[in-house]
Amino acid sequence: MAKNENKNDNKVKKNFFKDFKAELKRVIWPTPKQLVNNTVAVIAIVLVTAAIVFVLDLTFETLNKHGVNKIKEVVSANNTVTADNTTSNQTTENTNNETSTEDSQNTENTDNNVEENVQ
Repeated sequence: MAKNENKNDNKVKKNFFKDFKAELKRVIWPTPKQLVNNTVAVIAIVLVTAAIVFVLDLTFETLNKHGVNKIKEVVSANNTVTADNTTSNQTTENTNNETSTEDSQNTENTDNNVEENVQ
């Protein structure tokens, strides 16, 4: 049985290489001019893409170095201003609440006075 398997393996290998050679004959190979044109096009596209990536890399690196520090400064400044505004807003709200309470008491007194005068 081992001999039958070897013979079958040899036939399969021979058929594979015959088929492989037949397929390569069917391939339409590019002319040397087409090969040069396609190669130049691929190299040009690769160089343009590399240039774009290089410029973007430099831009983002520069923004990261300088921009992050500025953003931190702006955020810390805004936090300080926000804290100050919150304190002043709370003070203003307290003042408004006190004024509002006094106004409503004055309105009630005025209403009572009007009722007394009507009677």
